[in-house]
Amino acid sequence: MVVFPNSKINIGLNILDKRPDGFHNLETVFVPIPLNDSLEIIRAKENAINVVFSQSGFVVDGNIEDNLCIKAYQLLKKDFPLLPAIQMHLHKAVPMGAGLGGGSSDAAFTLKMLNDKFHLNLTTEQLIEYSLLLGSDCPFFIINKPCFATGRGEVLQTIELSLTGYHLLLINPVIHINTGWAFSQLQHEPAKNRLSKNLLQHINGPITTWRNNISNDFEVPVFTAHPQLKEIKEAMYNIGAIYTAMSGSGSTIFGLFDKEIRPFNFPENWFVKYITL
Repeated sequence: MVVFPNSKINIGLNILDKRPDGFHNLETVFVPIPLNDSLEIIRAKENAINVVFSQSGFVVDGNIEDNLCIKAYQLLKKDFPLLPAIQMHLHKAVPMGAGLGGGSSDAAFTLKMLNDKFHLNLTTEQLIEYSLLLGSDCPFFIINKPCFATGRGEVLQTIELSLTGYHLLLINPVIHINTGWAFSQLQHEPAKNRLSKNLLQHINGPITTWRNNISNDFEVPVFTAHPQLKEIKEAMYNIGAIYTAMSGSGSTIFGLFDKEIRPFNFPENWFVKYITL
């Protein structure tokens, strides 16, 4: 069985406050985009132990045992001890640490695929509960529709938002942003001021109004540390984007265009994708 975990962009990201559990309350809009990894799972040969894992494409940092796909399998194996051993191959086409949710998507799709392939009969709500144990963005990829997210990002409300026909330009100049570092750099405003932004109201307005009303709180510290990202965002507007922002905690800058744009020359090592939605 092969699936193709997609990625996401964040339209707006307001960090409201820090919670007693160490996480942050936020509000954002998740939008799935057709930029995909590929993930294959087959039943392992006899005498295999749990997961035989292989990977290609972009390099995934860290130990194999920390890969979220393997953790997803182990999470289900704990509650379903008869879950058979598997061979898993992950091809990474979505860069890591880019704010596109590639790792979270891979984990969520692993849960869904194991549920389907081995007939575990888990409900969507149960899959969401498991996915939250793997990461705050993972529940979104269980639903995988445009969502207004609050809490840690796991309180999800599906919304009517269509970007069909728009053109999406993604640029990542091979800068890896550590999410923990990004959170540590935030300067919180009083919650009453943060809540006044009313992201859900603005997202329902014309896209032409988003530029003045919707922002990403991570841009201030990340752009300070990496001015090149701010320059990319400004360049997006200069070539006609109707809205551009950093996705998540970075470092991908995306631009939405209402007409086709000309090809551009970028350094060969940059990650650049142009997608018609």
